[in-house]
Amino acid sequence: MKVNYSYLPRQFANIDDLLENIKKFVKTGDFTLGKPLEDFEKKFARLMGSKFAIGVNSGTDAIKLSLKAFGIGRGDEVITAANTFVATVGAINELGAKPVFVDCDDTFCMNVDLVEKAITNKTKAIVPVHFTGYMANMKKINKIAKKNNLIVIEDACQSILASQDGKIAGTWGATGCFSLHPLKNLNVWSDGGVIITENAKLNSKLRLLRNHGLKNRNEIQIMGFNSRLDTIQAVVGNWLIPQTKKIADQRIKNAKYYDQSFSKVPQIRIPHRPKRMKIVYHLYVIFAEQRDKLLEYCHKKNIEAKIHYPIPLYQQEALKFLSYPKGSFPVTDYHSKNIITFPVDQHLTKDELNYVIKTVKEFYEKK
Repeated sequence: MKVNYSYLPRQFANIDDLLENIKKFVKTGDFTLGKPLEDFEKKFARLMGSKFAIGVNSGTDAIKLSLKAFGIGRGDEVITAANTFVATVGAINELGAKPVFVDCDDTFCMNVDLVEKAITNKTKAIVPVHFTGYMANMKKINKIAKKNNLIVIEDACQSILASQDGKIAGTWGATGCFSLHPLKNLNVWSDGGVIITENAKLNSKLRLLRNHGLKNRNEIQIMGFNSRLDTIQAVVGNWLIPQTKKIADQRIKNAKYYDQSFSKVPQIRIPHRPKRMKIVYHLYVIFAEQRDKLLEYCHKKNIEAKIHYPIPLYQQEALKFLSYPKGSFPVTDYHSKNIITFPVDQHLTKDELNYVIKTVKEFYEKK
């Protein structure tokens, strides 16, 4: 048996109705900021319980444009999580601002007890990352931000429909930023992103920023970017968005099934699952003894397990300019050596889940 990490061939195996939608759309020629995009934005806003949703080029640009809307740029500092995908840091760096890392805890999100120590007179914003499908502690983060007059921009790219105390990820900060990358829980056929906000003025400014700052075809109100969500991707998004809640529910169900079995394996440690948090499992990550050997064994058994991530961001060559010495973020370092990610997507069969569980148990029984 082979257990693939990518579920895309299954997800798009039967798309005759989607292709019909695309054929109808192509005939309109409405390719830039077209009606399907307007429809998708309304549906996304309703899904999130937000007033406004703005379709942009990527999750990276969602973060970048959000920061730009508040004037954050060269000389400013932005606090974010030490353990995240490089896109979070890339968005900050593109504006000329300096990323300032805070170590994570065993929910894989930033340890909020360390945030205030990272604040300086140059700090302008906090970008908490809701990593793997968890959520950062937004109540504490918002309290810290209010006390220090900081903007909060949520990187919720991996946590669509996650919630904390019943409040959805992305609705706690000034904006919530989402990715529609093909391997996200709500996805399209290329890069794509969405920003949500409750603020009407911010909504208007973000719409200018994503489209060159154009007020209309002939008037440029501000200097902006070329960061529109392609309307053809919105056609795909409109086809998939009704499935979003079902996708989250199935991933949660699969993760619970894994947890029940892996909790009986002494060499495996299940991360803390906070009772007041809905975790949507963009990634299913656990702690494993002899992680590298287990990963190798799984690959030999045709299970596409992964590591998120084997090299901490602050130790990457591209980020040496931040001058963090090795050991600066011990929890992030620990995770890089001890976590493993297993497929958890909504298309996995019970036989495939059982095969992953059986393979992990076999590995440790042979040791």
